[in-house]
Amino acid sequence: MILSTTPTLEGKPIQQYMGIVTAETIIGANVIKDIFAGLRDFFGGRSGTYERVLQEAKDYAMQELMEKARLAGANAVVGVDLDFETIGANGSMLMVIASGTAVRI
Repeated sequence: MILSTTPTLEGKPIQQYMGIVTAETIIGANVIKDIFAGLRDFFGGRSGTYERVLQEAKDYAMQELMEKARLAGANAVVGVDLDFETIGANGSMLMVIASGTAVRI
């Protein structure tokens, strides 16, 4: 499955548009991660813990996006867009939304 943020794939003409596909993932950050992230904020530097959670959420959303496109009969998704939001009490959860157009090339 080819994923691209561009609306076309160079050298690969789109034969058929299968429709818009979306995937959502919500992951909670626990208290231990919050404590370590708070220490990192206090002392400075990157928060590896939150970066891993963010990467995990993005990976889940992209996997789901590919699966939905495959079920629609597509072999590529163009125009992929990722949106990130915090939700829940005090922004305790991370939501990643992936969307794009499923196509057959």
